[in-house]
Amino acid sequence: MLAQTYPYYLANEAVYANTDLAVVDKYTQEVATRAALADAKVIDQAIAAAEAAQPALNKMPAYQRQQILEHCVQRFKERFDELADALCIEAGKPIKDARGEVTRLIDTFKIAAEESVRIQGEVINLEITERAKGYAGMSKRVPIGPCSFISPFNFPLNLAAHKVAPAIAAGCAFVLKPASRTPIGALIIGEILAETNLPKGAFSILPCSRDGADLFTTDERFKLLSFTGSPDVGWALKAKAGKKPVILELGGNAACVVDADADIEDAITRIVFGAYYQSGQSCIGVQRIIVHSDIYDTFKDKFVDRVSNLIHGAPQDESTFVGPMIAESEAKRLESWIIEAKQKGGKILCGGTREGAMLQATVLEDVPPDCDIVTEEAFGPVSVLSRFEEFDDALAQVNDSQFGLQAGIFTRDIYKAHKAWDELEVGGVVIGDVPSWRVDNMPYGGVKESGLGREGIRYAIEDMTEIRLMVLRTPPKS
Repeated sequence: MLAQTYPYYLANEAVYANTDLAVVDKYTQEVATRAALADAKVIDQAIAAAEAAQPALNKMPAYQRQQILEHCVQRFKERFDELADALCIEAGKPIKDARGEVTRLIDTFKIAAEESVRIQGEVINLEITERAKGYAGMSKRVPIGPCSFISPFNFPLNLAAHKVAPAIAAGCAFVLKPASRTPIGALIIGEILAETNLPKGAFSILPCSRDGADLFTTDERFKLLSFTGSPDVGWALKAKAGKKPVILELGGNAACVVDADADIEDAITRIVFGAYYQSGQSCIGVQRIIVHSDIYDTFKDKFVDRVSNLIHGAPQDESTFVGPMIAESEAKRLESWIIEAKQKGGKILCGGTREGAMLQATVLEDVPPDCDIVTEEAFGPVSVLSRFEEFDDALAQVNDSQFGLQAGIFTRDIYKAHKAWDELEVGGVVIGDVPSWRVDNMPYGGVKESGLGREGIRYAIEDMTEIRLMVLRTPPKS
């Protein structure tokens, strides 16, 4: 059960300032709880507190940062069911997916605890010419400074964790804006962080309206902005961010290639999961399925049968596979894309109907390549089937996209696997599985409209730290 109200966290402290943010149960569409909403004045106070806390964080030894992260891991385990239930309610996430996300939250903080004591420098040989004789160099990584974080609704826990955990490991103060539709998970993280000995002001977690959030982007006291969300918003924020580095984890319309030699049953099992888990609301959810002509009909019949039998319903029901989308407006948007595809000659093989925020798991084929359901990010329970004859043509179909996050390739041919790795314009190529697969220590991110930079704890720490060089000169003997 959710609490009746939740505070925001300003400079490590819970503040029950108001109850202005209504958090809706995404299945019943009833208000489930309320949270405090920050305004621009509060955000300014949070930034000032982060700036003031940074010197203490700079001096905090690695083992203490590790202890803070380990405390979080233990408390997440103790509050596992509460966190999963919160995801069911605020995000409409089926309970099995919700438990999976809490497990990943724990993994992410555990990895950060391990990496917090591995932030290394190096000794550099500078004696590369006669003029550099007697000089030696050493480098270390130091915290970049206060960070601005903006996290999305679809993974309220784990995508916030991929910003918060490496910041703590690196020793950076931060202010986090969670998605206003799904703030509760982040606020529970804040409650647990408030139990630790982080310096006062080291963190603030502030749900706020988009109108009041400009400081997260424009304020020069922030030394880094990390945003996860839609491409339109992300690129606009980058344009306003000024001199600070910007990390963007944006959208995709991920493709999966199934070659003629693939294990069809295994590919179907994984692609059904990849396309429809958490109602398709994942930036690496399988949207485009490109199948070799020799196995296309067999694949299609079995795949459509499996998708047709997915159970839709209440997120708390253990048997539910597809729950509601985040809002009825999003379900209507995707329904209109399905209608457009049908009007232009596409075929609906199953699904395609909507009731409120619930959109039935849908499979399409013969969709013209200029339809929104092919070119844009669906971000819902819809996939589009197409076929190929030659492997090069399949790779070309994958690359025929404004996005480039991850791709999946089902093939037994190692040469084709390497060819895909060489030629696909994406941040990651997953062989023998769906592009939706991610483990939390790998470098994760995209190219083209899918973003800039990489997450994955060690890679995020690199962005949240700067190299500082020391040069030592040994004078020649007199």
